[in-house]
Amino acid sequence: MQVNTLILGAGAAGLFCAAHAGPEVLVVDHAAAAGEKIRISGGGRCNFTNLHSGPGNFLSRNPHFAKSALARFGPRDFLALVDRHGIAWHEKTLGQLFCDGSARQIVAMLTGMAAAGGARLWLRTEVGTITRGAGGFTVALRREGQAVTVTARNLVVAAGGKSIPKMGATGLAYDIAARLGVAVTETRPGLVPLTFAGEPFAPLAGVALPVTARAGSGRFDEALLFTHRGLSGPAILQISSCWREGQPLEIDLLPGADLAAHLRAARQAEGRRALSTVIARLLPARLADHLAPELGLAAVLGTQSDAQLARLEAALHRWTLRPTGTEGYRTAEVTLGGIDTDALDARTMQAKAVPGLYFIGESVDVTGWLGGYNFQWAWASGHACATAIAGSP
Repeated sequence: MQVNTLILGAGAAGLFCAAHAGPEVLVVDHAAAAGEKIRISGGGRCNFTNLHSGPGNFLSRNPHFAKSALARFGPRDFLALVDRHGIAWHEKTLGQLFCDGSARQIVAMLTGMAAAGGARLWLRTEVGTITRGAGGFTVALRREGQAVTVTARNLVVAAGGKSIPKMGATGLAYDIAARLGVAVTETRPGLVPLTFAGEPFAPLAGVALPVTARAGSGRFDEALLFTHRGLSGPAILQISSCWREGQPLEIDLLPGADLAAHLRAARQAEGRRALSTVIARLLPARLADHLAPELGLAAVLGTQSDAQLARLEAALHRWTLRPTGTEGYRTAEVTLGGIDTDALDARTMQAKAVPGLYFIGESVDVTGWLGGYNFQWAWASGHACATAIAGSP
């Protein structure tokens, strides 16, 4: 069987590419349904883009790589498609856009667009050997127990990363890159909860509060959630992409608060109270109790000097922890690292050394923040690739 373009992966990037890549497109995926990660995203409502998407919202060894694709297909472009297909949506905080109804509407939109463009979709299809010849690529597939050989002028790898293996993630994109001589950077879980030895925060499981989280060069002002295994919540998922093993994690438990001034005023008015009583008005009570031994909160407020109050303030604004690891790819929303951007053309997503070979979406070393950015990268990179293929002679 011969096609112009073979796309490996029927996720966000692969489906969107298929809808715009021109005639004779075949999309294959080993899953039983297309767009499964889309379906479960955003609590089933799909945070399909972020209005503030820009290169500064992405992590990569080359922070400039994403600029071209994002500039040529931005969040307003995708939103126009959503509106055109009659999908109702709403904006949450920080520019995050969600379906009012089900994420299945986005899947239906994408599969419908691909079909309207003439693309065929093969599910429950496994990828075997891939060879490159003068006319393109020959790929051995197994579909419903039958061996099928497909030759394609263009091969688009949209197989995603390693995150959420229960959804079928395998790292296939990196294996294909290795087979065809395309460099891959270090990969690791991103947007993932952090864990600690001995599960010290198990008594606090379920407690949440707004914080500022810092690690490496990253800083995020969002909510933290204590879990039996460690820390989660948007602030922690965000900072996990910047944190590396062995590094400290710094948490401001009272962002923006002038705690020393508050405590000095309280010392004048109610100096006989324990520090823990006053701190419990500012923090969740269970957290204040947990911190009491570490920070000496059993002391009477009136006995504390200005210097002691200043030290307490510093401790709460810069609560320093050392995670032992993450929950790994099992719960990670994305994979950090991937296909080396130095090996790709930023305008087309084509491998510089392998004409006709393209990598898009999560497989590439471009990882967005939490909040719709990774979907926007899938749309933008898929569109860049598709328009290059459709426009080629």
